Amino acid sequence: MLVGSIEAGGTKFVCAVGDEDYRIKDSVHFPTTTPEETLQKTIDYFKKFDIEALSIASFGPIELRKSSPKYGYITSTPKPGWKDTDFIGAMKKEFSVPMFWTTDVNGSAYGEYVMSTLSNEKIDSLVYYTIGTGVGAGAINKGEFVGNMGHPEMGHTFLKRHPDDLDFKGICPYHGDCLEGLVAGPTFDARLGKPGKDVPLTDHTWDILAYYVAQAAIQSTLILRPDKIVFGGGVVSEAFLVKVRAQFKELLNDYVEVPSLDKYITMPLVKDNGSATLGDFALAIRELQA
Repeated sequence: MLVGSIEAGGTKFVCAVGDEDYRIKDSVHFPTTTPEETLQKTIDYFKKFDIEALSIASFGPIELRKSSPKYGYITSTPKPGWKDTDFIGAMKKEFSVPMFWTTDVNGSAYGEYVMSTLSNEKIDSLVYYTIGTGVGAGAINKGEFVGNMGHPEMGHTFLKRHPDDLDFKGICPYHGDCLEGLVAGPTFDARLGKPGKDVPLTDHTWDILAYYVAQAAIQSTLILRPDKIVFGGGVVSEAFLVKVRAQFKELLNDYVEVPSLDKYITMPLVKDNGSATLGDFALAIRELQA
């Protein structure tokens, strides 16, 4: 069996073909340019293979409700040229196979959920955050995604400001100082005039970010009560999560019981940012079986 995965990012597309054991057989990536050029490259790639199902994990916002006439569309995205793009429609014109459609972070969340199960972790629920150029999150409960009216936008929740960061207005074009506006990668340039990779972990800016990320983990803990919270993306490292766990412990103040923090707030199990691809393979197989 061969199934297809499209991880459609705002910067690049990653297309892959895998088997029923979630092993990658072939993959390719290319820049996200115009919808016409990028989707055609995607179609050309998958025409080389006899795939039986396809799963797409896309940047958004996207329309997930099958009852909507815009199901399968990328909707009100700020990505130039991509607003109201009929992604699923373009794929269905070329491929008569079952297709699953979700967000990029939902794909990553599902990949981490599957990998946790394969690693004999006994979990029923999980939240996955990505912190990079932007911030997003997906949530799984008993194998199903959380969200009916649409997908969660947990990167745009509001936070208590750090006392040493009150003058920073944030960078989110919609909300200013929401979670994304305070911790996404470009906030380093906005605060310090240099990228995060050039800022040592001893810099106090990392403590400020950890304070905000810990609050995001507390929100997920108190609202969803997941078995595990995973943080991925270019901003995140194990050393940074040490700071996040310390802030989480202090802010939560033992209000509710959680697992050991090194097992509760974690890096992805799937290496090299491959969570969405693995998740797509699993979702494509699930869609085929359905």
